[in-house]
Amino acid sequence: MSGAPTGRARAWGLAIRPKTLPAALAPVLVGTAVAVDAGGFRAGPALAAGIGALLLQIGSNLANDVHDFERGADRDDRLGPLRVTQAGLLAPADVRAGMVLTFGLASLVGLYLAAVGGWPVVAIGLASIAAAVAYTAGPFPLGYNGLGDLFVMLFFGFVAVGGTVWVQMRALPAATWPSALAVGALVTAILVVNNVRDVEQDRASGKHTLPVRFGREWGVREYAGLLVLAYLVPAGMALGGLAAPTVLVVLVTLPLASRLSRSLARDRGRALNRTLAGTARLALLWSVLFAAGLALGGPA
Repeated sequence: MSGAPTGRARAWGLAIRPKTLPAALAPVLVGTAVAVDAGGFRAGPALAAGIGALLLQIGSNLANDVHDFERGADRDDRLGPLRVTQAGLLAPADVRAGMVLTFGLASLVGLYLAAVGGWPVVAIGLASIAAAVAYTAGPFPLGYNGLGDLFVMLFFGFVAVGGTVWVQMRALPAATWPSALAVGALVTAILVVNNVRDVEQDRASGKHTLPVRFGREWGVREYAGLLVLAYLVPAGMALGGLAAPTVLVVLVTLPLASRLSRSLARDRGRALNRTLAGTARLALLWSVLFAAGLALGGPA
């Protein structure tokens, strides 16, 4: 009996999937750097945007855990990290309650951001919660119908970066959009690793990701293309005068990106869990370096 609380705390720690949280922070870091570069940084909204992004990611993780279990997508041959509902560590009702609570807390943060940023923030918040739930739930779950990549690019790129800039400036400088594109590409690459790793299990479960629809090689090429895009954007911004040349500091991560791309093409099964974790680290490291280069480089 004395070990039960510790066991439940560990189960909740697994359920929130802390290794995915850097993907939520990366767009906020970059959006804040855009605001700094444009002279519009505000600490309060930037911090609230980060907290809100973390809560939305946690809520999405809980939603995926319980809804994938209920759809039968989490099978005994699962290759990815442990899912607590499938493993019986938490009851589906408990995970669903945690999801509702987390989205409720995100909504409270959103009230402050809406007071700062106006009605666009309300629209962003409602759309983000709806997309997080609809990814694995509802009559047309996005992740089961090949739309996961598009929505990750949209919400982790353009919505997250643009929203972070907006709540600080009530404006969207030109650097917002290419910055959002690059971050969105890197976070989408995390999803692509997941989908390439699980292509056979997803096919058996009726989950029609892009690698299921078009083949494993499609996913490998998509991943490489997303990484190339992430490195072309800073170069284009520097050459086009949207950013100082200091943003090219991200090029120091190219060897890591190359190793990860080769790993995705070569490895199979659980070995790709290391590639998944490495891609998440790459997204965060790239974002930190890009943000530093943009914020510290001075006006372009």
